[in-house]
Amino acid sequence: MRLLLIEDDAKMAAFVSKGLKQAGFVVEHAGDGKTGLQMAINESYDAGVIDIMLPGLDGLSIIDELRQRRVKLPVIILSAKRSIDERVEGLHAGGDDYLTKPFAFSELLARIHALIRRANDSPEPTGITVGDLSIDLLTRLVIREGKKIDLQPREFSLLEYLARNAGRVVSKTMIMEHVWDYNFDPHTNVVESRICRLRDKVDKDFEVPLIHTVRGIGYVLKETS
Repeated sequence: MRLLLIEDDAKMAAFVSKGLKQAGFVVEHAGDGKTGLQMAINESYDAGVIDIMLPGLDGLSIIDELRQRRVKLPVIILSAKRSIDERVEGLHAGGDDYLTKPFAFSELLARIHALIRRANDSPEPTGITVGDLSIDLLTRLVIREGKKIDLQPREFSLLEYLARNAGRVVSKTMIMEHVWDYNFDPHTNVVESRICRLRDKVDKDFEVPLIHTVRGIGYVLKETS
């Protein structure tokens, strides 16, 4: 899942970005309001975390502009301001949730998950099963045929993305956008390389492969018929 973080405090942005990436999100960061607004308009994100006090354009103005343009980005407002009136103002501007600084990262993460659930009008799954493969999204435990599979963080994020799209072919570009936080470079083989490593762990020791290549298009996680 892709998140947009608009925060001018470099230390705060680094802290939040690191935590969210470790939780499996792809995070794109803007350090000023005008840049953040353009990213929110031109790109697709699952949620936004927006500070109120920003150079160039404040957070409430960003949210107001997004709502006028009918951009339905779910937004959590971050602010050092604590008064009830200021919180109400933020929600009236079109924010979906409001968190005051300082905050516990675990609370921010929980609010982001809740926000995405509400936006999708469906519960966020805590686990995914594809055939005999089970993935616990909370503990990051992966098991196949009763055998625990140890994955590196990026490998887990890649498997999670394939599992969330089980039965659907995803292109290398889609994988790069959702699993890595930079745009697709047609000259890199990072996707093929990481898919190969993932296959060694998920498919190699099992009779039925789950990760399939669709030549010229991308990859799909599915049971074979």
